[in-house]
Amino acid sequence: MLEKALLAMWQVALVMVILIVLLSVASAWAASDDDFFPILPWDGLFGWTPVEGFRDAVESIAACDFTVAGFVQPNQVAECEKLGLKAIVAPTLEGQAWKKWGDVPDRDIDPLIEKWIKGAGDGKSILGYFIIDEPGTPKFPKLAKAVAAVKKYAPGKLAYINLFPGYATIGAPDKSQLGANSFTEYLERFVSDVKPQMLSYDNYKIFTSDNLQSRDQGASYFNDLIEVRRVSQEHGLPFWNTVCCNQIRPYTTVPSPANFMLQAYTTLAAGGRGLAWYRYFQGGYHYAPVSKDGRRTDTWFYLRDVNRQVKVLGPLMNRLKSTGVFFTDPAPADGLPKLPGKLVTSIDSRSSIKGFSGDKPAIMVGEFEGKDGDYVMLVNIDLEKSANITLRTAKTYASKQVISAVDGHMTPIDEENGHWLIPGAGVLIALKDK
Repeated sequence: MLEKALLAMWQVALVMVILIVLLSVASAWAASDDDFFPILPWDGLFGWTPVEGFRDAVESIAACDFTVAGFVQPNQVAECEKLGLKAIVAPTLEGQAWKKWGDVPDRDIDPLIEKWIKGAGDGKSILGYFIIDEPGTPKFPKLAKAVAAVKKYAPGKLAYINLFPGYATIGAPDKSQLGANSFTEYLERFVSDVKPQMLSYDNYKIFTSDNLQSRDQGASYFNDLIEVRRVSQEHGLPFWNTVCCNQIRPYTTVPSPANFMLQAYTTLAAGGRGLAWYRYFQGGYHYAPVSKDGRRTDTWFYLRDVNRQVKVLGPLMNRLKSTGVFFTDPAPADGLPKLPGKLVTSIDSRSSIKGFSGDKPAIMVGEFEGKDGDYVMLVNIDLEKSANITLRTAKTYASKQVISAVDGHMTPIDEENGHWLIPGAGVLIALKDK
């Protein structure tokens, strides 16, 4: 009898272990598909700010080569699926509880999330649910309950929370935006208190720095990128970068192919796993991709072209492990890591082959490890000048192949004449031993 009882207990324990493992797998964020790289417009599609005269929002997003529609209403989920888009579903305008997490009683959070999830339906295109934008630390305990509820009622779906940038105000919780003494403390507390599935944050300093003409303002962009990368790697979480696609303030620079590429390629070079563009519809911003009367502007076409490049390279980079980020000297911010790296020892950069100028455009280097070898991404972070670059590596490779951002085709890099990068552009290079 004792043996039977022990056997029964062992079987029960085994079943419990299996259930725990299955639950853990089911609770993991579903966007682990290597072929899927999230690119979304950071905007509320008619849920928050209706656009008069414009009723093909989701179709427009698909045409602009996004992969995620953010943020949609439940009645738009089916259209997302039809157009091949993932969807992050936002709560309806009613109540706008997503803005008032500090006022929601703890006991109401679980049923509120359950209601949102049920109201959104079970469409296959649903990637996750919008929870909040830019919360301070005082909201973290309630957000932890919201994230837990999403994991409970929609296993495998994302509880989307976007964080403040590092230039938000610091200090006491009741006297600052972050509610922490530093950006690092803010990020670490978010991870430990909320237990998120990923990190998402925003930083628009490429625009407020007038295309990096202000080194101090531009430094904020790179410092945040490197610090979010560090925290995400430390805790095994993917990160998304929310960047700008309009004239964020009347006194800032305007969108261009160069500053779009720089924001996208620096995100990829740092190992980012998602890219969001704020904001798609004009609203109160000028030079947005879609004007107030629903027209596609010049900005729309700039953005589409960059999204197309990310759609090609993003899935390739999903399969790579980011092992380091470095900059040529001088780096865009004090304290950032400079070359040499583990793979790349140095880079020669020049804006004029004939010597008309001695300018050496700054280069960002992302190093990666793949199952089939090493990879590097080089980004020209000069927004005015093209860069002719040659790279030197720590060891000799049998080949160095440039991976096309158009179709993924690989061609040997021109080591004799150098490789040209236009302002803001990046290139992914495969380093093969054989």
